[in-house]
Amino acid sequence: MNTSPKAKRYNFSDLLDIMARLRDPDAGCPWDLQQDFSTIAPYTLEEAYEVADAIDRGDMDNLREELGDLLLQPVYHAQMASETKVFDIHDVIHDVAKKMIDRHPHVFGDTPAASPDDVNAIWEQKKGEARSKAEFKQARALDGVPNALPSLLRAQKLQSRAAKVGFEWNRIEDALNKLEEEMSELRDAIRTGNAQDQKEEIGDVLFVMANVGRMLGFNSEEALRQCNRKFERRFRGLEDDLKKHGAALKDCSLEDMTEAWNAQKIKERGMA
Repeated sequence: MNTSPKAKRYNFSDLLDIMARLRDPDAGCPWDLQQDFSTIAPYTLEEAYEVADAIDRGDMDNLREELGDLLLQPVYHAQMASETKVFDIHDVIHDVAKKMIDRHPHVFGDTPAASPDDVNAIWEQKKGEARSKAEFKQARALDGVPNALPSLLRAQKLQSRAAKVGFEWNRIEDALNKLEEEMSELRDAIRTGNAQDQKEEIGDVLFVMANVGRMLGFNSEEALRQCNRKFERRFRGLEDDLKKHGAALKDCSLEDMTEAWNAQKIKERGMA
């Protein structure tokens, strides 16, 4: 690998070489040599979220950087796997390339697909065929949904899997009725003062709410992220407005902050 000042732009092969050198038992980095799949996994999740955050903010410079950090993650995992001859990065690339070709017969074959719905149907069919192969014959309906997913996203994936085998309400109204039922049970738990029941009922409400989002065709994880951004934007706005009038948050009443909050909502509507 050429590392002189006049070297050309680094490429994927260089990245593989860098990762291998970091993990070299004799001359590698002490920190990198201590890592394993479980210690690197949290960084993999973190980098994926940082990519999403850069996209949310529309920061293309940061997106470029974060995509690089995310790209490092499969290279890192594959390097560790190659050290025990389980698989290497080329196996990973082969597998995902083959999967893309297999699941896009409308592009790489002669299966017709005139709309995104047609494409989704083909994708699900191909996934079903994969699960029906010998190694998946004993799998149960909910198998394969990663525990490490964000909870709302995992809830929707579990619900989607259950729906595919018929465990699904026929109408959105039925899901909303279930939500009202869970809200009633939460109110009862609050009245009784049982903390464990309260926690469980909050979970039930969130689970059903995620299902309502799924039935409406929305990603509840993204919906909550959008709501978080809205809350942060409005709260920062009310804080700035109060400061302009010489008021600190610690000195404001709830009524003062609520009035400033409503002013932010009105301001946003006027900008829409």
